[in-house]
Amino acid sequence: MNNFREVEVVVIGAGQAGLSSAYHLRRTGFEPERDFVVLDHSPAPGGAWQFRWPSLTYGKVHGMHALPGMELTDADPQRPSSEVIAEYFTAYERAFVLRVQRPVDVRAVREGDEGRLLVETSDGTWSTRALINATGTWDRPFWPRYPGQETFRGWQLHTAQYPGPEAFAGLRVVVVGGGASGTQHLMELAPYAAATTWVTRREPVFREGPFSEDVGREAVALVEERVRQGLPPKSVVSVTGLPLNDAVRQAITDGVLDRQPMFDRITPEGVEWNDGRRLEADVILWATGFRAAIDHLAPLKLREPGGGIRVEGTRAVADPRIHLVGYGPSASTIGANRAGRAAVRDIRRLLTTEPVAA
Repeated sequence: MNNFREVEVVVIGAGQAGLSSAYHLRRTGFEPERDFVVLDHSPAPGGAWQFRWPSLTYGKVHGMHALPGMELTDADPQRPSSEVIAEYFTAYERAFVLRVQRPVDVRAVREGDEGRLLVETSDGTWSTRALINATGTWDRPFWPRYPGQETFRGWQLHTAQYPGPEAFAGLRVVVVGGGASGTQHLMELAPYAAATTWVTRREPVFREGPFSEDVGREAVALVEERVRQGLPPKSVVSVTGLPLNDAVRQAITDGVLDRQPMFDRITPEGVEWNDGRRLEADVILWATGFRAAIDHLAPLKLREPGGGIRVEGTRAVADPRIHLVGYGPSASTIGANRAGRAAVRDIRRLLTTEPVAA
């Protein structure tokens, strides 16, 4: 390609995980654009947060943790999280002069010469000795397939396309999914929609009591074990269950969170179960989560037979040059911070015999 550049480290993605990694690279002596580069396909700072629906205010965000080196303070809980976090990320990139390059689409990562990797992008090719992949999941919404799905005459959309509750005024909405997004959507939609129905494959589990450090560690350990085995990671909330707060309790009492088993097929007018039950609907909202956005790593053949990339800490077991930050157990905001530091430590050990100063 016409534009060919060399660096020591390429960071793909400028969300929480990518910015944390870039911060620790700078802190340990790597210079932006000389030694490392951060490539982000989004049009502006803010990671996936900039695409969240306006009704997801900062006060509704679960567990947003500050980036290393700069606290997020005095944020108005009534403002959209997309605005609050985009402004915070913008200030962070400027404060630490991270020089994120955007919009840049990474198309493939391939083996290069002399042990280097080639990162092919919409803005040329980067040659690098190590790679931090921090691409998250937002770009890969998961759409389950059900018989008759293509015949539905109504509106089907995924959480990634959710515009806010006002768009569903007067409509009969089926919300699919047992995670936090599904319950949030249902509680928001109820005052606007003509009717809501909640369906999930498994009975949802609500968590009583505070989310202690011990519970968090146990959840992360279970997710970590999956990625060690080369299985696709599950979300931490799939292990911990849904938090049972006052708003959720009220929604259960009001019948808003009245879970029904998963339907068996989709019809032009709605959904059906094998027991003969039918439900007419105008909208099917798939709150069915996301998958890791790692297709650009396919040329390196890192995937295990189980479908995931086998990872120890953040390092891909099959290739020590590759670190996945924000993948599996480090997908939470605080996990991404810690993983960014750990990845940089490992990369320094890989690239130099000098003591690590992180």
